Amino acid sequence: MPLNLKRTLSCVSLCFVLNNWLFAQDARDLKTGTVIPDETYSDQPYIVKTNDGAWLCVLTTGTGHEGASGQHIISQRSLDQGKTWIDKRDVEPGDGPEASYAVLLKAPSGRIFVFYNHNTDNIRAVRADNPPYKDGLVKRVDSQGYFVFKYSDDNGITWSPNRITIPIRNFEIDKKNPYQGKIQYFWNVGRAFTHKESAYVPIHKVGGFGDGFFTSSEGALLQSPDLLTANDPAKARWNTLPDGEIGLRTPSKDGGPIAEEQNFVVLSDGSFYCVYRTIDGHPAYTYSRDAGHTWEPPQYMRYGNGQLVKHPRAANFVWKCENGKYLYWFHNHGGRFIREHPNRRNMAYEDRNPAWVSGGVEIDSPRGRIIKWTQPEILLYDEDPLIRMSYPDLVEDKGAYFITETQKDIARVHKINTSLLTNLWNQFDNPKKTTDGLVTDWSYQSGKFPQTVSAPILPEFYKRDTKKLEQPGMNVPNGFTIDFGFNLASLSGNQLLLDARDPTGKGWFVRTTDAKTVEFSMNDGRTQSSWPCDEGLLKPNQNHHVSIIVDGGPHIISFVVDGNLNDGGDTRQFGWGRFNPYLKSAGGDSKLRIGAPGNGQISQVSIYNRALTVSEVIGNYNASKRKP
Repeated sequence: MPLNLKRTLSCVSLCFVLNNWLFAQDARDLKTGTVIPDETYSDQPYIVKTNDGAWLCVLTTGTGHEGASGQHIISQRSLDQGKTWIDKRDVEPGDGPEASYAVLLKAPSGRIFVFYNHNTDNIRAVRADNPPYKDGLVKRVDSQGYFVFKYSDDNGITWSPNRITIPIRNFEIDKKNPYQGKIQYFWNVGRAFTHKESAYVPIHKVGGFGDGFFTSSEGALLQSPDLLTANDPAKARWNTLPDGEIGLRTPSKDGGPIAEEQNFVVLSDGSFYCVYRTIDGHPAYTYSRDAGHTWEPPQYMRYGNGQLVKHPRAANFVWKCENGKYLYWFHNHGGRFIREHPNRRNMAYEDRNPAWVSGGVEIDSPRGRIIKWTQPEILLYDEDPLIRMSYPDLVEDKGAYFITETQKDIARVHKINTSLLTNLWNQFDNPKKTTDGLVTDWSYQSGKFPQTVSAPILPEFYKRDTKKLEQPGMNVPNGFTIDFGFNLASLSGNQLLLDARDPTGKGWFVRTTDAKTVEFSMNDGRTQSSWPCDEGLLKPNQNHHVSIIVDGGPHIISFVVDGNLNDGGDTRQFGWGRFNPYLKSAGGDSKLRIGAPGNGQISQVSIYNRALTVSEVIGNYNASKRKP
């Protein structure tokens, strides 16, 4: 074959690969998932694998909005990992009293239980605060009544005709409600589980309805020692844990009145770990060493590096995987952050997009086994930041990982990139610098600053869709990463550390700010987007390593400073920021200018033509520390 023909074919192949790369779908985008059928409203799409190989999904659904009359429970099965669904059944009918918030549990025998709220007495209103309820009554009645279950002995194809009520022991919070516990307020989103011979089902007790809907809440566990083996489940015995009359609340010193949506896992030594949402800007967690009877004092959750985890009033879920490691779903920001109010007792339910995931590994402690949590990655997102996703479930099947979630209108199944999770779990022990996508790799040798190297060609974020007649714009989920080390004698503002702008201002740059941070900015000639790192992280005359991840899928800029992902700290709600979805690209000059004269040194610059994961840039940081 002639050499020029080989070159032509090689170029054609390269163009084909590049074209596919530019237009590749991002599996983290919600729209790439497969839809779980519903009626209109869609909540808590939870799944168990049945003994005949199917996925059985239960769903709270209805033709109205959340909490409307007609809300009820359905089930359906899938034989192809959620691509299609069959055997749709009403666990409770849509023309009966509200039936809501179902969770599943499979017994060792294969029998499957579905637990849920049921408004058996068909109460149409309950007492509430006035204001905000004008007549002192709330007419949404899906979070009171009775906690009930049905069961299936044919893998979820049919359900028992009888509905069985579980007795819930009154706590102090129940006795203080407007009905002194004669009507109980509660619901559940937490996955049921087994330990030894017992079944456990979480419950979230509510003290009242008012501003923010639930005005106080705490967690409990319903434990049955014989449900799993009883021939007649209606005769099973039930206990309400923990012992005493106080459930799982927020940390006593700083916590607010909200402690809800408790999720539990069982560690390898039999300890129970529980995590739950608050309105304090952080999730709370606690351990039980005696199967739920007593619990350690609740604390706010921290990563393995000691940094507090930030999370709003949204579901946060923990799962134990088949490999013995853990995953934690949350949203990585502190709710409506108000600096003047340090307790941050907001009532917001916003900003559930994107969803982030942290990896957990067990380690020893003087009290028993505990979970050490990695820094998080973006797991799923929607391009519209106002779309909210929540109430997920994890399914492992044939070596693959799947996550379900709902936007309250559409529920979906998403296959998760296994390498993302593997790298999360290996994050603590990753000492390597990644080379995948590396397009600039510069290190200081000698000479004065600024120094100049060729600027890399960076991918586009927004371009024409030439496949459509009108050729509209389309987002392309590309990205890039800037990874550099420096030591500055002063952190005074407006020092240019990296600059790839052309004479018109197009391109990108990194500079210091008056807040003693570093700021990244990019400009396409018509649109500019900027975001700084968190305050208080940088010091003069100290070596620092900064990674800037520019992710064109969710349009997010993230900073990792000295191996720590920025989360906003005590000065802002978010440590990550969104950039304009219509910004075309950060392409600018053909030259990259490195460093400013007379105020320190840039030690190395690595640029990647893709958005690295947080785990990868932490590996880069660890590798930089090993260099002499």
